[in-house]
Amino acid sequence: MDLLYKLAARAAELGGDFNGEESVTEVYDRRFVAKLVKKLDEERKTAIEQLKRAVYFYRQVVWLQDRFPKAELESVLGLVKLVDTKEIEAADWSLTPGRYVGVAPPEEDENFDFEQTMREIHTELADLNKEAAELAAKIQGNFEELGI
Repeated sequence: MDLLYKLAARAAELGGDFNGEESVTEVYDRRFVAKLVKKLDEERKTAIEQLKRAVYFYRQVVWLQDRFPKAELESVLGLVKLVDTKEIEAADWSLTPGRYVGVAPPEEDENFDFEQTMREIHTELADLNKEAAELAAKIQGNFEELGI
């Protein structure tokens, strides 16, 4: 999605470069294209947020299904343990979960895609850098207008 947006924005930018030619000026409306690119960026951000939510819930479902494959409450080391009153009595009626559940072994996310995560971070950083440069230029222009 990010790549598609970047390509569309670049195409709009290149179209603006030809705007000085009469044949292009007649059919190319720079303002309209800028509005379309802005709307595309908003839609991209909305779609990415929705995809992130879907991925989050998918991971939660996978997590639950891994630990409770029969969809029934059962003892899971480090998470939950089913105990009866005799076991609680043996623990001096303590209900501290740590006495019962134990410690789960460390988890490694096998589906973690380092390269994809780095691409996402890089894309976001590039967008933030571009926005920072635009804001800095705008601030500089405002100062120049004030004569400072």
